[in-house]
Amino acid sequence: MEMCFQILLQGKRVTQRELFYKLLCDSPDYFSSQLEVNRSVQDVVALLRCSRFSLGIMASTRGLVAGRLSLQEPGKEAVDCSACGSSGFPISGDLNLLDNTIITSDARYIILVEKHAIFHRLVEDRVFNHIPCVFITAKGYPDIATRFFLHRMSITFPHLPILALVDWNPAGLAILCTFKFGSVGMGLEAYRYACNVKWIGLRGDDLNLIPQESLVPLKPKDSQIAKSLLSSKILQENYREELSLMIETGKRAEIEALYCHGYNYLGKYIATKIVQGKYI
Repeated sequence: MEMCFQILLQGKRVTQRELFYKLLCDSPDYFSSQLEVNRSVQDVVALLRCSRFSLGIMASTRGLVAGRLSLQEPGKEAVDCSACGSSGFPISGDLNLLDNTIITSDARYIILVEKHAIFHRLVEDRVFNHIPCVFITAKGYPDIATRFFLHRMSITFPHLPILALVDWNPAGLAILCTFKFGSVGMGLEAYRYACNVKWIGLRGDDLNLIPQESLVPLKPKDSQIAKSLLSSKILQENYREELSLMIETGKRAEIEALYCHGYNYLGKYIATKIVQGKYI
């Protein structure tokens, strides 16, 4: 708490990684690992009933955005996210900056993409020109900044459906659920940035599109994640059915398996799902 107080007095923002190295120098007997710092931050957040950002702790981010979106940070020119190339535009870790950024869009959908490589393919193919959408990726499990940004999008454009494209495996569903329900590991902040995310794919009814050779056995880690998800009281029934099918077949499928139909198939796949309303 003392360190956070000093950070706020100096008017600075630090990431939890930066905080760890500072505490490692100043208090090595108390903080010897990043995990200890993370838990301590969570305890302070719970004790003071505040956000990490209000403590001067800035979210580190891996998130990217691209598509039919314009972002204008205070005092800067607007950025056209459809003209940022296949790498997309990085989502800032400064939550205050994100909160004060002017966002405009003519999109009709927000599409969450689990993997950076899939995001890259969709943006490189400019799928957002055919499906008026905004693509967002956290490159795996979502960080706070990406979740905050998605939440801000959902408030700014409450009429836009948020659709998630993830691997058909327990980890992919866990990533979707973190966006949809929040992260238990964040304590009181767990549900602050939850959004109404729908699952567009991959799902069990897509397995007929994928060669049997592309299905791979579940890993022990998959079984652990599945067990944890099934124990959750908030997991909806159709998600439980998908998990049960994964466990029953003992198989998992990655989004890339759809490339058997060609590298440009992903856009067609998403468009078909949207037209048919096949998301849960």
